Amino acid sequence: MRKLASLLLGLGLGAGVGALVVTFFAPTSGAQLVANLKAGWEETLAAARVASAERRAELEAELAAKRLSLPPRP
Repeated sequence: MRKLASLLLGLGLGAGVGALVVTFFAPTSGAQLVANLKAGWEETLAAARVASAERRAELEAELAAKRLSLPPRP
């Protein structure tokens, strides 16, 4: 459990330091960087929602097919 905790702590600290470095050394202004990050986040969320809806439809179709193949309950 300690290994997992130190791994997560290291990943979190690395991500934080990386974010600070990108913020300070980015070739765009802070406002533009934030706008770009927000736009990227929104695009990622939209893609995740589409993928989720597609996967849900696949799973529901699979469930319906399995329900049809089962014999009726007595």
